[in-house]
Amino acid sequence: MKQDKFRNNILPLCDKLFRLALRITGNKQDAEDVVQDALFKIWKKSDEWDSIANLEAYCFRSTRNIAIDKLALKENQTEAWRENNDYPETTPCIQERLEQEEQLKMLDDFIAQLPEKQRTIFQLREIEELSYKEIAEVLAISEEQVKVNLFRSRQKLKSFFEE
Repeated sequence: MKQDKFRNNILPLCDKLFRLALRITGNKQDAEDVVQDALFKIWKKSDEWDSIANLEAYCFRSTRNIAIDKLALKENQTEAWRENNDYPETTPCIQERLEQEEQLKMLDDFIAQLPEKQRTIFQLREIEELSYKEIAEVLAISEEQVKVNLFRSRQKLKSFFEE
């Protein structure tokens, strides 16, 4: 029974957990290690799954905490979280492709400059598309704090682009 629950409810989250870990650690190998550690920790807590109100939020919180711990143990490495940029076949010319690539690189750099909490909230909301409530559960903060931090991160990103 717990294998089915793990396979059906937790394993489908691996890509999202990886992207979160990658955003925090900035390194693909570290992110893979973080997700593996998180999944192992979650599996060991399988007896408690029924008492966890939101298992998805628990998975995100576990991944986030392990990633932050790993980051604290290691110097922050700089590697783009997006190694492969897939562009649509309809891109008419190399010039536009290069401009898109440059804009993505700038966005990555700007996001990396955000404080850790704002960066995590931005990732969970804009990329993983979690609700404010789910983000609040993942980070153990209020929904209002999520909204304020998201607003601030968007404002900082806007000011980066305007400069």
